[in-house]
Amino acid sequence: MDDLETRELRYFVAVAEELHFGRAAQRLGIAQPPLSRAISRMERRLGVALLDRNRRGVSLTAAGAGLLRDAVTALDAVAAAVQRARSAGDVIKLVTKAGASHELLRRVLDVHPVKVDIVLCEVGEQAEYLRRGDADVALMHRPVDDLVGFDFEDLLTEGQVAIVPCDHPLASKSEVAMDDIRDVPDLPMARWPQLDGTYPEGPGPEVRAQSQIAQLVALGQALLVIPASSRAWQWPEHVAVPVSDAPMITTVIAWPAGVRSPAVSALVTSAVGASSMTN
Repeated sequence: MDDLETRELRYFVAVAEELHFGRAAQRLGIAQPPLSRAISRMERRLGVALLDRNRRGVSLTAAGAGLLRDAVTALDAVAAAVQRARSAGDVIKLVTKAGASHELLRRVLDVHPVKVDIVLCEVGEQAEYLRRGDADVALMHRPVDDLVGFDFEDLLTEGQVAIVPCDHPLASKSEVAMDDIRDVPDLPMARWPQLDGTYPEGPGPEVRAQSQIAQLVALGQALLVIPASSRAWQWPEHVAVPVSDAPMITTVIAWPAGVRSPAVSALVTSAVGASSMTN
């Protein structure tokens, strides 16, 4: 059997997502009959039905649902590869959460001989930047960030701190435990999105950006727990209190698995060296 072409995968993804040949053809900018024939040829070559067609419409078979998942991943990888090829020889793009690992990042920029463009993103967006090819490497955190499909090197392992309003009773403590901050009725813990994009249950506000939570803490509306090195954005109205039993967080430098160009290798080496000065 011949390999499927990216054009065929795009055709199939359009039909599988629209579940309607007419809408899929319009989305692709082609006529419907050639699209129907292309999908039928794919099914014959694969030897399996990808779609159920009946009077009620179109639906995916189990084989079709599996191919849709893999096809989307494959097309994203192709698009990212094209983007990386087009930018070959340009500066390295590094994506990181705004405010995260500030001291480590500063050291990396100080020691790396080639220009690095910094892309600041919201919580949990680094993986998408890498998958789209909009960044070459990312600073991410284990175990909270999605590292599936990436290679990475550990840089820094550290404890976490609670960021609280400076006039709150917690601000005077030398350290707190997770139970201490969970049971504060007037200062709920801010809720960050999880790996699947949903928010954990709880009374605290849902946040995605450091600027949101910074103001909420300053106003006495919430607290948050973050890696100690992420408090570089801390306002004068904030106090950072070590959390004795919070999980340790490891900052990593990550890149798409199997894609390590000489430029990426050089930056990774610089980052590992910079982390040894920070530790």
